[in-house]
Amino acid sequence: MSNGNGVEPRKHTIAILVENKFGVLSRVAGLFSARGYNIESLSVGETLDPTVSRMTIVVRGDEFVIEQVMKQLHKLIDVVKVSDLTDDSHVQRELVLIRVNAEPQHRNEILRTADIFRAKVIDVTPSSFVLEATGDEGKLEALIELLRPMGIQEIVRTGKVAIARGPKTRARKTEPAQKRPRVPDDPRVVGFAD
Repeated sequence: MSNGNGVEPRKHTIAILVENKFGVLSRVAGLFSARGYNIESLSVGETLDPTVSRMTIVVRGDEFVIEQVMKQLHKLIDVVKVSDLTDDSHVQRELVLIRVNAEPQHRNEILRTADIFRAKVIDVTPSSFVLEATGDEGKLEALIELLRPMGIQEIVRTGKVAIARGPKTRARKTEPAQKRPRVPDDPRVVGFAD
């Protein structure tokens, strides 16, 4: 279904560097929810600089609204950089933990399937296996579908994490309200180079 301007909504992977301050996560997420967009995936973690975290957000939306949200993100005082990785060359991964029934007649098949998908068995009980797998969304969905007939008890998935390919990202740097001496000027530090 088109939204009137001829552009179909699609998934966007947005990377945001933020200062580690109270409330910044809710302010960033609020920019999406205020426009009626559900965040499909959100992952946050520290960077090389412990005062800065990197958020990776996956959201479905049309180009115009995503562009508007990106502009609003740039205006937030605690945001250091924003980058839409969707059309840039990047690598993204997700982690899934799957607890599956380990009936004696299915154990060998579960282990073969895990091996094919390079999943690790990280816990074993008399009645279940817990598998750990990383990869893109398609790989993880395929693994889950193959294990479903054996009886999946529980699935836990992380949000996606993504990083641009190459030596530096094409993120637009926000103009600092004050001098930020903690940001290295070394262009070899990925994520901070312009």
